[in-house]
Amino acid sequence: MEKSYSESYKAAGVDITAGYKAVELMKKHVARTMPGGKTDIGGFGGLFPLDLNGIKDPVLVSGTDGVGTKLRLAELLDKHDTIGIDCVAMCVNDVLCCGAKPLFFLDYIACGKNIPEKIAEIVGGVAEGCVRAGCALIGGETAEHPGTMPEDDYDLAGFTVGVVSREKVIDKNSMKAGDVMIALPSSGVHSNGFSLVRKVFDVEHCDLKSPVEELGGKSLGEVLLEPTKIYVKPMLALFEKVAVKGVSHITGGGFYENMPRSIPKGLSVKIKKADVKIPPVFSLIQKKGGVDEHDMFNTFNMGVGMCVIVAKEDAERAIEILRGQGEDAYLLGEIVTGDDGVILE
Repeated sequence: MEKSYSESYKAAGVDITAGYKAVELMKKHVARTMPGGKTDIGGFGGLFPLDLNGIKDPVLVSGTDGVGTKLRLAELLDKHDTIGIDCVAMCVNDVLCCGAKPLFFLDYIACGKNIPEKIAEIVGGVAEGCVRAGCALIGGETAEHPGTMPEDDYDLAGFTVGVVSREKVIDKNSMKAGDVMIALPSSGVHSNGFSLVRKVFDVEHCDLKSPVEELGGKSLGEVLLEPTKIYVKPMLALFEKVAVKGVSHITGGGFYENMPRSIPKGLSVKIKKADVKIPPVFSLIQKKGGVDEHDMFNTFNMGVGMCVIVAKEDAERAIEILRGQGEDAYLLGEIVTGDDGVILE
């Protein structure tokens, strides 16, 4: 590509040589996610060798998402090495809800100006997310949008493809009253509700870097930018040994929108609010913003990043497996008859 250069295009705001440099800088990050450390990014398509050993009647499961306005925190703090973890997490956690193992991931970055080092930092976070999820980063796209985005702005989105045996697809129709819901704790706010978070704290003008007593001495910026937890490895371990009847990734819409998605009609989940282990950041948001309790549970994950529904007799074993994988899992609620969706007492 040594002859690929356009002075006219650069004058219009797009430096194609910066794109080539960004690709070179990100190759070391992509290599971390590939078997044998090999990478051929820069071509027209991402190749992935599909190993279906042990997978009967395979079903592909796909998921796509972005990071949303959490990106503004990364921009204000000029810290871009973890936001990619959020992007991967939002996608791979979704396909887990079908029982699928994520295979590969691709990202898309739109930016006002391509600064190679910054783009490589973002992709480094994406690669770290892929490592945590056990999937390969096989490609992506960086698009420079001069005149339509401020130079320092960018947006990040991506998608993943996973696979599961048809017989092992999570089937919520096997659920019945008396089954139980198990919570897997979140790492914080994750990547949802940030339009409200930004309004509550007025992040454009507040102190994001000083220690906050209510947050255990951590800064507000540090806590808010904490990346979304990736649940792939503990959940795959659980799928191998316990019959899981439902899985919910608690994202935008909180408890009230996401939990019912994994529960069939005619059933609901009953949860005691006192049993929810709520991190301090949510109490601070509620207090600072005067946010109604219902709105808190209908916007944020409230400390529950993912929840799993199993038979009551399997609960102890499921919690043991998840804790063995480093998750502080705990019993959250019970499945009951009714169409209320979520009953918070």
